[in-house]
Amino acid sequence: MSTVSSTRSSETAVKARISEVPSPEGRFGSFGGQYVPETLMAALRQLEEVYESVRQDRAFWDELRGLFATLVGRPTPLYKAERLSAYAAELAGKSGQRGNGATIWLKREDLAHTGAHKINNTLGQGLLTKRMGKPRIIAETGAGQHGVASATAAAHLGLKCDVYMGSEDVRRQRLNVIRMKILGARVIEVDSGSRTLKDATNEAMRDWMGSVDDTHYIIGSVVGPHPFPMIVRDFQSIIGTECKAQCLRYMGRLPDAVVACVGGGSNAAGIFYPFIDDDKVKLIGVEAGGRSNNQGDHAAPLSFGSPGVLHGSLSYVLQNGDGQTANVHSCSAGLDYPGVGPEHSYWKDSGRVTYTAATDEQALDAFTMLANTEGIIPALETSHAIAEGVRLAASMKNDQHLVINCSGRGDKDVEEAARLLGLRAK
Repeated sequence: MSTVSSTRSSETAVKARISEVPSPEGRFGSFGGQYVPETLMAALRQLEEVYESVRQDRAFWDELRGLFATLVGRPTPLYKAERLSAYAAELAGKSGQRGNGATIWLKREDLAHTGAHKINNTLGQGLLTKRMGKPRIIAETGAGQHGVASATAAAHLGLKCDVYMGSEDVRRQRLNVIRMKILGARVIEVDSGSRTLKDATNEAMRDWMGSVDDTHYIIGSVVGPHPFPMIVRDFQSIIGTECKAQCLRYMGRLPDAVVACVGGGSNAAGIFYPFIDDDKVKLIGVEAGGRSNNQGDHAAPLSFGSPGVLHGSLSYVLQNGDGQTANVHSCSAGLDYPGVGPEHSYWKDSGRVTYTAATDEQALDAFTMLANTEGIIPALETSHAIAEGVRLAASMKNDQHLVINCSGRGDKDVEEAARLLGLRAK
């Protein structure tokens, strides 16, 4: 990985419409691009060409919308979390804050088929795979939700599927490993490095370099070389498009704030992008604060990283003084990644999105908080957004509205959360 100095040049200046990225070269301001071996350039050009060919293809989008409606169960609800809102108001009263608590709404991506937002992207890329005439897909996964979604799309579309997963994540996410195998996918454990998402991505990239003729790599987040960050963002933007319409219907206006967790950043990009030109809507991304601010104890590149190249694109990366990728930690397997999507890096430097971090402890508290107040067990990834969303809502007025993207359900995390919380089944 090479280190690139951070600048706030005209390249990263806010455009009249900040949504008008990437450039034809795949740049989000100074971020993004294609930093890959020559062996992958032909595959990236093919992917870009097929995606450009379908962007105005009504038949493609009708097919995808049909799958969203009949297989995924879209639109997902916008849920008014009244007891969680009351909890935030109680916090406001105890802390003596001037506000008395905003109304909290949850965009229920946890109710999508397979239990998270990931299926929106895998179905879209699965259809692109069919258009390219390739019989096989590969994927990387951390929390297992992208792996399950990839296996689901492959089963539905008649594709072969191999999923790379770090052995530490296999331990933490046993349920999703079983689900992938039941769906017909082969799960390939990765024992190198930290045995987590970064290492699974490394192995998936190596596979793709040797199999581009018959294999498409379904990257699961808004990371990687162009055109992946754009494609994943576009497929996931159904979240924000639905949310915007639902806010107008139920609130009579747009929300005051939207909060989402950020690892690679696909669920956040999906809900933020349709709001990105609405300057009055505050957008907050929440990274994994882990155990402390010390390097190796967290997974928060936007909060503590610097620009560098990782997995094919330039973005904020956690790295040491020699430019080598740093070790990371999070209680959440899906956020346990040292980089972030280039568009999030662009949004950070433009000032359009505010990024913060929630610690493991705060996320675990939020995990049980949402379960106890609303009867919803969130994914540990989502729990980071819940923690920040409730804190923020407590500082707002009671005539304001805040949306949290409930990006995934917590079935997969129950055993690991129980271990971390010291819970024992009797």
